[in-house]
Amino acid sequence: MKQIQMPQIDFTRIADDFKNLDPKDVGNWATAPKAAVLLGVLVATLAAGWWFLWDPLRVELEQKRLEEQTLKDEWLNKKRQAVNLEQYQQQLADIDKSFGALLKQLPNKAEMESLLVDISQAGLSRGLQFETWKPGGEAVKDFYAEMPITIRVTGGYHDLGNFAGDVAKLSRIVTLGSIVIDSSKDGLKMDAVATTYRYLDDEEIARIKKAKADKAKGANK
Repeated sequence: MKQIQMPQIDFTRIADDFKNLDPKDVGNWATAPKAAVLLGVLVATLAAGWWFLWDPLRVELEQKRLEEQTLKDEWLNKKRQAVNLEQYQQQLADIDKSFGALLKQLPNKAEMESLLVDISQAGLSRGLQFETWKPGGEAVKDFYAEMPITIRVTGGYHDLGNFAGDVAKLSRIVTLGSIVIDSSKDGLKMDAVATTYRYLDDEEIARIKKAKADKAKGANK
C-alpha cells in the first residue's frame, strides 16, 4: 500500500518571506505574508464589530429581556389582584369595621369627664388614696388626642395590682405608663402616668387639616 507523504513546510523560506517584505510593493508579497495580513484584518474587523456593534446590541437585548420580565410580573400581579378583588374588598370592609369598633372605644369631648371619674373610681373602689391627680395638656394627633394624667396613689400591693387591672378593663382605652412603686408609711406608693385618648370631632379634624395646609403653603413661598 502506497503511503501518502505530507508536504514539507519550509519555515526558513517563510521567515525569509517576512524579512524581505517591501511595504511599497504589497502585490508581490509571498503567500504567507498576504495570508497573515488578511487574517489580521479579519480578526481586527471581527473585534471592531463586536465592540462597536454586536456588544451594544447584546446589552440592549438583555435590557429588553429584563423589561419584558418586569412587564410580565406586573401583569401577573395585576391579574392576581383582579382575581382576588372581591376578597380584597371584603378585607377592606372588615378593616373598616374593626377600625370603627376601636374608634368607639375612644370617648369624645363630652365623655372625657366621665372617663376621668371612672379612673378615679377604679382606684377608690380598691381602697387606694390619691395623693396626686394632675391632668396634662392634650397632644393632638391625626384623628385623636392624648391626655396624660400624672397620678400618685398609695395602698397595698394587691390593691395596686387590682387597680391596674381595673383600668385595663375599662370600656374606654386607658394606658398606665412610667410606673414607679416605692414603699411608704401607708404601704406602697405608686407614681404613674395614666394616658387617656379621645377622638377628634369633624370640626377639629377640619381645623387641623387647614392648619397643615396653611403651613405647607407658607413653606413653599
